[in-house]
Amino acid sequence: MKLDFKIPSADELFNLNQTEQSELFHEVRQPWDVLPRIEEYLSTNLRPEQNGQVHNQAVIQGDVYIGEGSVIDAGALICGPVRIGRNCRIGHGAVLRKNVVVGDDCGIGHAVELKNSLLFNGCKVAHFNYVGDSVLGTKVHLGAGVILSNYRLIRGNVSVRLEGRKIETGMHKLGALIGDRTEIGCNTVLQPGTIIGQDCVLYPNINFGGVLPANRLVKNKNELEVVPRQEDGKIRSIN
Repeated sequence: MKLDFKIPSADELFNLNQTEQSELFHEVRQPWDVLPRIEEYLSTNLRPEQNGQVHNQAVIQGDVYIGEGSVIDAGALICGPVRIGRNCRIGHGAVLRKNVVVGDDCGIGHAVELKNSLLFNGCKVAHFNYVGDSVLGTKVHLGAGVILSNYRLIRGNVSVRLEGRKIETGMHKLGALIGDRTEIGCNTVLQPGTIIGQDCVLYPNINFGGVLPANRLVKNKNELEVVPRQEDGKIRSIN
């Protein structure tokens, strides 16, 4: 897909007032440069504290901060350092492992895995999702089964594809940067190094990579053929 678009700045992707970690973005050259900063930020600023409700069958390991009003369901596994904001819900079977920041009013559903990622306020990551080495802007919604792939099958650093060019990131693992209020349909896969602008919608069952400008709708044009089933069990085309 060829699009006349540049790499957006962090300010163009995200409302930095919708995270308490806006200092992470100070003087970043490219928006993905924030990801290596998460580990140092948490090691310096995180104070372990559990202000929400943690089910006795949830597992908390290492340094973890849980904000007021947040609920951690049975079977959730949180391996610090992790910071969870206020009024969040971490569902059964969710795994948050190392260097994860979750903003306020976020929902992390069943069987979701988060790793080295930053979620702005109001994100909804429904269920059966993988979010690795990624940033989700405010009110981003991932439908069931959405995968943010962060690692190349052919080993090497991840690059960002832009109009036939490859922009080197210098990062061995890089998932997706998804702008504010974007919605990703069920079972869509974003390739490593994908950047999605604000207010986009991607339909279900899409395999997408590269850079998508703000305010775009991505459809899957695959067509289905419906044919009558014959009494002998054979399927014949109606064309």
